[in-house]
Amino acid sequence: MENTKAFNISKQLVMQAYKFVKANAGAAGVDQQSLEDFDRDLKDNLYKIWNRMSSGCYFPPPVKAVPIPKKSGGERILGVPTVSDRIAQMVVKLVFEPIVEPLFLTDSYGYRPNKSALDAVAITRKRCWQSDWVLEFDIKGLFDNIPHDLLMKAVQKHTECKWILLYTKRWLEAPMQLTDGSKVIRGKGTPQGSILSPVLSNLFLHYVFDTWMQRNYPSMQWCRYADDGLIHCKTEKQAKHMLEFLSKRFDECGLQLHPDKTKIAYCKDDNRRNKYPNTSFDFLGYTFRPRSSWNKKQNTLFVSFSPSVSKTAVNSMRAKLKTLNLRKRSEIDFDDIAQFCNPILRGWINYYGRFNPSGLYPVFRYFNMTLSAWARQKYKRLYRRKMKATQFLERIVKERPKLFAHWEIGMIGALA
Repeated sequence: MENTKAFNISKQLVMQAYKFVKANAGAAGVDQQSLEDFDRDLKDNLYKIWNRMSSGCYFPPPVKAVPIPKKSGGERILGVPTVSDRIAQMVVKLVFEPIVEPLFLTDSYGYRPNKSALDAVAITRKRCWQSDWVLEFDIKGLFDNIPHDLLMKAVQKHTECKWILLYTKRWLEAPMQLTDGSKVIRGKGTPQGSILSPVLSNLFLHYVFDTWMQRNYPSMQWCRYADDGLIHCKTEKQAKHMLEFLSKRFDECGLQLHPDKTKIAYCKDDNRRNKYPNTSFDFLGYTFRPRSSWNKKQNTLFVSFSPSVSKTAVNSMRAKLKTLNLRKRSEIDFDDIAQFCNPILRGWINYYGRFNPSGLYPVFRYFNMTLSAWARQKYKRLYRRKMKATQFLERIVKERPKLFAHWEIGMIGALA
């Protein structure tokens, strides 16, 4: 019976956790067990998780280290837990997150219910119009460097639940298994890719940065999305002051500002004429900088400090399209390409097209050129006839203007 266990964890909670993990999908961990494998003996597997967690004898397996490329170059290590471990972590998250989520401040946007990166971009655009200067900061290796002792103090501040504290500590200390099979003992950090890591990192930065700003600089506007943040300043002197004191604050808490990604920018526009070497910054895949804008009421052009998709994001999207290798897929037809690519294209339109959608033109032009190259490869009559291929695509656009997501919204652009 459930009430004979050391901890009162209901089977219904474990089932609920499983449903969330199932919906989120995800790869196998170190045990190579996929969700499909787990489902083959679902009842017994869920019982084992419940039984071990309720008895206090659940010990998480190592986290699988998976290197993934960064958009800006280099790699980051993603920690992939096993399916069973993801479910166990979700059990804790379902209980712990509702406790701390109401405490988080409005200007914290990352990994939170009913908040998004686009919300952070929107408020940043508004505030850049209100303040002349911005301090852009990035925390170097946040998920790798959070001190366990300070993090556990924050967790203990908000719950006395023994099993939440026990398993959170065990997860923090679980080793990372590298691709060669060796294991790395972790004395700090919480794996990026872990179910619990987002809420734990938000809780840690809630005290390290959010409430620290609220307490020491109550009149200053700021915005944070996980380890990326902005502080809006009235003067360059104020921005330099904030950079100095923010560096000290993070250093006291075991973290460091990224030297290359932390900088001061001047939000230059038609009303701001000062000279400063840096008049742009990147935030959440958008580049904020002076741009020509159209005043509809006055029918005039003016310079506004505003966001558009960053070059890094554009290059990443083009690289994604290149990996699809569509040019050589002569065995498929237009409908196959549309069925596969439209979810990708719509995702880009919905995110990067929210502000200054014309910034996506290079991506869609590249996609159209890929379609042209595919058509020349597939149809012998178009082989080595670029102009003919262009005319062929133009006819397809007229006949089926909603075939591809960007055609549907009128962003057809050049077809060759």
